[in-house]
Amino acid sequence: MTFPLFHRPGTVVFLDDDPDYLEMLALVLPRQWHLRLFLRPPEAIAHLLQEPPFWEADAWNQQQLIENWRDGKPLIPQILGYWSKYTERYALSRVCVVDYSMPGMDGLQALAELGDWPGSRVLLTGQADEQVAVRAFNHGLIDQFIPKQTPDISRRLIEAVDRLLFTSHARHAQTWRVTLKPEQNALLRAPGVANWLSAFCAKHWVEHVAIGDPFGVLGMDAAGKIGWLQLETREGLPALAELADVAGVPGEAVAEIRSGARLADVELRQALSSSQPVALVPAFEVGEGSSTLLGALFPVEAAQGPDPNNSYAAWLKRQPKRHVQE
Repeated sequence: MTFPLFHRPGTVVFLDDDPDYLEMLALVLPRQWHLRLFLRPPEAIAHLLQEPPFWEADAWNQQQLIENWRDGKPLIPQILGYWSKYTERYALSRVCVVDYSMPGMDGLQALAELGDWPGSRVLLTGQADEQVAVRAFNHGLIDQFIPKQTPDISRRLIEAVDRLLFTSHARHAQTWRVTLKPEQNALLRAPGVANWLSAFCAKHWVEHVAIGDPFGVLGMDAAGKIGWLQLETREGLPALAELADVAGVPGEAVAEIRSGARLADVELRQALSSSQPVALVPAFEVGEGSSTLLGALFPVEAAQGPDPNNSYAAWLKRQPKRHVQE
């Protein structure tokens, strides 16, 4: 798996002409997903086609953070501010799942109407439609197809959408990749490290972004709690130990940093302009069988993070109950 440098929740759209099937989906799909359920192609298409300007505005907001960083403004407080301010980013549809067999307009025709809508596209097919779906996939018209007659279709659908929700942020990832040095980018792309980080972030957070200055991953869970996964190469330990020494960390603890036993959140404190004492926590190896990269997880004070009312869980609670849109 490629580790996504940028990830956040988003809306999942379903289009199917069978209201009973949509009602079933509303009941069985994960409660942490925000769903929009459509019976008719025109309504679904109209909903998705009004999104591109909001996608562009969101991309511009992120690009501004990068420009500010290039001008010397630390990234971490900017990201925290972005998370706090732009809560409607969760409303942007990330995945659209469409039934192929619909009267008047089939699923591929409906998806073709979306033009450059930037989300992922999944086609649900009947047994007779599989060759159509294979050709559509091979031509890049869809990201995945799932036969409706698949045993345990709900589980298969959840797995497919979950994967797309986690990985389909190519444009935003490119925005944030510029903060990484080439050697940092190479480390994150190593298969063992990428798999480990993907699993770690999926377990701890619903939203994250990887940055290179300082090197690590800033993440937020559904309740709005912020964590900083500090990443450090063994070659970088002497420099971190020196920073800790200058910050007043006792000599015995500085020696532990130099040996890789513990890491200090000196750079996090500097980025946040925090007056709190430097924290030290045990380090662990990042990656499967790799000793090149070390990590340590630090909490970010609640006062530095977004208002809990702007968390994903709070936003989701404010949304209307799941219903099929006539």
